[in-house]
Formats: sequence, C-alpha cells, structure tokens
Amino acid sequence: MRMALGVSYNGQGYNGWQSQLSGNTVQDKLEAALGRFATHAVSTLCAGRTDSGVHGLMQVVHFDTHLRRPNASWVRGTNTFLPPDIAVQWAQQVPDSFHARASATARRYAYVLLQSPVRPSVESGRVGWVHMPLNGDAMRQAASILLGEHDFTSFRASACQAKTPVKTIKRIEITDSRAAAPHPELGWSPCYWRFEFEANAFLHHMIRNIMGCLIAVGSDKQPVSWMQSVLNARSRDAAAPTFSPDGLYFLGPVYDAEWKLPESTPPFAWLP
Repeated sequence: MRMALGVSYNGQGYNGWQSQLSGNTVQDKLEAALGRFATHAVSTLCAGRTDSGVHGLMQVVHFDTHLRRPNASWVRGTNTFLPPDIAVQWAQQVPDSFHARASATARRYAYVLLQSPVRPSVESGRVGWVHMPLNGDAMRQAASILLGEHDFTSFRASACQAKTPVKTIKRIEITDSRAAAPHPELGWSPCYWRFEFEANAFLHHMIRNIMGCLIAVGSDKQPVSWMQSVLNARSRDAAAPTFSPDGLYFLGPVYDAEWKLPESTPPFAWLP
C-alpha cells in the first residue's frame, strides 16, 4: 500500500531535508518516527528537497507499507514520535502510480523578508533581513524578466545535480505589509515583504540567488535591466551572492486533481 503525507517543519535546527550520516535532517526524523509507528523500516521520497535552515509548510512525501491504519491514525501516531518542530498535517492512501516528486506539476515557495533598521529578534531564523528601504516597483519589473522558460545557470549552485538548468517560472508575486506612516527618524517604513514563486521545478539555491538579485535591484545597487544581463550571462559569477535561507518556505507541490490530495497550505497567521 502506498501512503502520502503532508509534512510541515521549522528548518532552523536541521541540516536540510535529505538524509545524512549525522541523522540531523527532517527526512531522518520523519523516517525514524514512521518506523516506530509502523514497526518496520520506512523509506520516503519527497516532492522537493530543502536546504539547511529552509522551512516547509507542506512538504509531500510518499512511502510503501504493509500496515493498514486509518489516515488519522497515521497523523496522530507519527506525530507522537516526531520532535515539536516537525508535524504531519495529513495522510492519505494513494495509487501505486503516485510519486511525490514525479507526479508534481509545479512547486511553490515563499520568501519572507523584514525591511527594518534593526535585525529580527522573535522572528530570527524565520525571516530574511535588509536594513534599507526597497523599491517594490523595480523588483517587480526585474522579476517579470524571469517569467517563462529560461536557462537559469546564473542562479544555479555549483553543487546542483539537476539534469538541465532550463526551468519555467510561472509566477512571481511581490507584496509588502507597509506601515501606515514612515518611521519618524528614518523617513521610511519598516515592513515585511513576501515574495512568492511558482515554477515547474527549481535548481539548487535558485530562489536564494534570485532573491539576492532582486534585493540588489530593490536597493538601487543595480538597474532593472541588470536582471536581463544576469540571465543572459548563464554564469553564476554574474549574479548577486546567495541570500540567507532564513525566510524561505516551501509552500508545497502542485498536483493534478486526479490524485485528490489537499490543494492548499494551511493558514499560518504569523507568516506575513
């Protein structure tokens, strides 16, 4: 029997998703918990790997098991053995033809960025940070250059194992929760920015490298046209440094309706 799970996690304390010898990854913790509940070894495959420090709001995994239990029992039973910063959100039996990664038609991420003269405190590890005001219109113009199918070599980490750098970005949305009035001493408003990305797939560090470039444009260090130059260069050296993982969230994969899986990420009131 094949089961699919939706899993959320705070990535601050882990060395990313993928299993490592250290055992300190989200996959390691999940498989250990599943093994204790199912009383047999469980190997999972995920929709999209996340790096160290990156969070997951709706990671989807699948695994095969001979144990038959109600869906709610898989959720409650597995969560009993998970640390408090990882939780199964739902469980569902799926056809044997379902594959968490190969069946996904798209993947969605959000990056939450704090614009403030003072570094984050209670949001530490949960948001990225810039200490200068950003130009939203300039960033949106630069982001529009990346829409569609392109060779994203300039935004690809050297360790990336993807077979091709050609990906299709379907959507980039940039919004801010700006305060009603500017800070009296700064002349500009501290706020949260939210960047949402949807693509058929992403390269290793692709979003964090794009974020570095968008912030370079938003802070007027580079013109909007620079983004096209970076894209055309097909060289990692042409782009900005890789931005912090702290504010990056895997919102989850997108599947065709035939699989009858939950479509949306559960609401998180604290996430701007």
